[in-house]
Amino acid sequence: MINNNSNLIISLAARHRLPTTYPWRSFVADGGLICFGPAAGYVDRILKGEKPADLPVQAPTKYETVINLKTAKALGLTVPSSLLARVDEIIE
Repeated sequence: MINNNSNLIISLAARHRLPTTYPWRSFVADGGLICFGPAAGYVDRILKGEKPADLPVQAPTKYETVINLKTAKALGLTVPSSLLARVDEIIE
């Protein structure tokens, strides 16, 4: 369901000026702010009130972090250079 509605999700987040994290690079390539790969699911659960200590341990084989600077600028966000130095890909 999320994949089928990715453009709607991205456009609603932009319209309401919500900085959002996504689970896949394709969301960021389409205008989303940032993806943390598998970590996005953890971020979502923590923001909904779950305690990090209660989350199950999962170990993905690859983490991918992608950030869209055009979206960050549109949201009025300044991305620290320390974060930019660590991401796998920057979309300008």
